[in-house]
Amino acid sequence: MESRPYLLHALSPLHVGTGQSVDVIDLPLARLKATGIPFVPGSSLKGVLRELRRPRAEVGVHDAVFGPRRLKPGAEGDEPGDYAGALVVGDARLLALPVRSFVGTFALVTSPLLLALARRDLGEKAGAWPAVAPLAHPGARVASVKASAVVHGAGAPVPRVYLEDLDLPVEQTDDAALGAWAQGLAGLLPGAEPERELLTKRLVLVDDETMSFLWETATQVDTRVSICPDTGTAAPGQLWTEESLPAETLLVGVMGATGTFNKAPRKLTADEVLGEALGGEGTVLQLGGKATVGRGRCRLLAWTAPDARGGR
Repeated sequence: MESRPYLLHALSPLHVGTGQSVDVIDLPLARLKATGIPFVPGSSLKGVLRELRRPRAEVGVHDAVFGPRRLKPGAEGDEPGDYAGALVVGDARLLALPVRSFVGTFALVTSPLLLALARRDLGEKAGAWPAVAPLAHPGARVASVKASAVVHGAGAPVPRVYLEDLDLPVEQTDDAALGAWAQGLAGLLPGAEPERELLTKRLVLVDDETMSFLWETATQVDTRVSICPDTGTAAPGQLWTEESLPAETLLVGVMGATGTFNKAPRKLTADEVLGEALGGEGTVLQLGGKATVGRGRCRLLAWTAPDARGGR
């Protein structure tokens, strides 16, 4: 099986939830059980890609990639096909979370754990993405002294970053490994240099404990209400809260593929299956729930080595 990592870039708040909860937030985000890291299930992404690619696919090729979908006459649900689809879509896990900053508006915050998990997913491409050393103490590290989230001077002998209500000393301001990640991730983004600078100037590394606190508390929480059509006012008992990953969040996942199994006019290799799923540069799609209120607009990007995209 051939695998290819991908990057998911949230262009608007992204709500991929788990249904109702008895916690403080009525509609929380989906999180990995053991770690609490927010993620987007691969099944959600595969379903969206299936519908997105359908209009332009060749006859037989769409079913070969995503699997056949046949509805029994007069019955609900899908009829099992004679073969499986060649595409496997893995979950997209949090890589960097935008967090409000005292200066620079916001920072894109990651941690050694998230970068280590990303390097594992990158497989053979991991060599182009250096390992980042853990922080010696609770605090932060940035790739450059010009990082927009860093506060210098003002009576503080040590540069600091202020994220939400956290005051973190900057352990190192010229981390070459983190700089390679910042430049490499910026190189994955299509578009002009100003957009890429949003990432290169804002990437901040914090310790894993601080990161786990942020992915629990720095997400977007909206209060929603349902309007009664008869009175035009809030319906009784219809006030709820829902959680979303903020716009500019980055997630990483892996797609896998084999050659196609069916008897389509044209047989596809594993590489062609992945190309059919990922599409062109920067495919924009709608993920998760709440689409009618602007949630879930994302950009899907194939993950390449930095040198292949001019990231370094």
